[in-house]
Amino acid sequence: LRYVELGAEHDAATAADAYGRITGEVATLLLTAGPGALAALPALQEAAAASAPVLAVCGQVPAAGLGGGRHGYPGELRDQQASFRDVVKSVHPARTASQIPSAIAAAWESALTAPHGPVWVEVPEDVLCAGTVLPPVSALDATPRELYPRPELTLVAADWLTRAERPAVIAGGGAVRADATGKLRALAERLAAPVATTYGGKGAFPWQHPLSLRSWPGDRHTTELLESADVLLVIGTGLGALSSGGHTFAPRGRVVQIEADAGKLESNHPALGIHSDAREALDDLLDAVGRRADATAADRVRTALDTSARTPAPEDRVLAAVREALPDTAPSFWDLTPLTARAWTAFDARRPNTMHSARGAGGTGYALPAATGAAFADPATPVLAVSGRDGAPGSAAGLAAARRYGLPVTWLIVGDGDRSGSGDPAGPDLTALAGAFGVLARRTTPKTLAADLAGALGGPGPSVLVLPDVREPSAPTPP
Repeated sequence: LRYVELGAEHDAATAADAYGRITGEVATLLLTAGPGALAALPALQEAAAASAPVLAVCGQVPAAGLGGGRHGYPGELRDQQASFRDVVKSVHPARTASQIPSAIAAAWESALTAPHGPVWVEVPEDVLCAGTVLPPVSALDATPRELYPRPELTLVAADWLTRAERPAVIAGGGAVRADATGKLRALAERLAAPVATTYGGKGAFPWQHPLSLRSWPGDRHTTELLESADVLLVIGTGLGALSSGGHTFAPRGRVVQIEADAGKLESNHPALGIHSDAREALDDLLDAVGRRADATAADRVRTALDTSARTPAPEDRVLAAVREALPDTAPSFWDLTPLTARAWTAFDARRPNTMHSARGAGGTGYALPAATGAAFADPATPVLAVSGRDGAPGSAAGLAAARRYGLPVTWLIVGDGDRSGSGDPAGPDLTALAGAFGVLARRTTPKTLAADLAGALGGPGPSVLVLPDVREPSAPTPP
């Protein structure tokens, strides 16, 4: 067990989110009451959107002051739990020392039961500080509950898919979190079914596979292929606004939806809803479906990709350089920027659970602390954080923790295309800012990015690269 201080509650909560995503294990987050807790709220919302198992343990005012809001304790809120109840998966207050072990066990089980998610434990300050005569805790069981599919639903889904003429699959983050990507590939190949992944499901299906429609939503050709499927299998996604083109997706055939979160089941499209962990459901489907022969499936995929509306963009060269330099197993974390929006559809993650972005709470300030949390999970693997120029200064304090712990985090800061990067007088010199934290920083260009990034990722400790613009400067016009 290792105790780590990250200085700011938001950064600590974001790091815990990333640790939970990368490891699939519970990340324990310690918070102070009131403002400290509220500062972590957006990060916990992000963890909830990504189904990351985070155990937030928060202090509270002394028990005598609970619920009043008028006792004048520092950081006092009238109902602190209420601020988090609609964000976290479950809330577990402990009002006496004897209640703490049961609260922790219940929260731990909740965090790891599909769908995973952040949970909240709250303990008053006087309880934490008081002595106790309780014996050491023993035989504490926090085993997560398994979520299996209904067998009769599995048989109906298997029959539909086996007899389908044009089956297709959409795989989301639930397939990745359930470690079901191998079973997904086996099922797709048995059914000869094209597969598209949502942004959260990137890496769930091989990018270059003949049945791969790659990341979706991306263009109307891929969308039309999915909408025209007579049986559409949706795995581990609720097809919310971000994963369905703002709810414009309109499948015309039967839909089978496998989803561990009951609240997302059939929430956006009528379907044969199977409430289950993706791995268990796919395992049962593999036992029940027949093999389909379809010589046209790969051709339809190739046609959709070849005729897609994905025109080249200035960001593509940067993404190609990142892909060239980044080891396949190295995770990357992306703030919301134009480059990230392009990466959602155009970047080959190559491995499941290696590309993460802020999609739940949005905003900036996610990438660097998240990369820090991932580096704590596996200090032997380099981690990449990608931020925009405008949002970077607000995250720079996170470099202090990366340097203090010697973490292999490389922070790529990309200009927005309208300004000159760190030389812009309207903003700070970002290389100098990194240097103030004792972190090696340098400017790069689209032409040298791949080599510069490979060197940074291969070096010890943290580093910063500043790319002032995703475009090469134009050659001067002759007089």
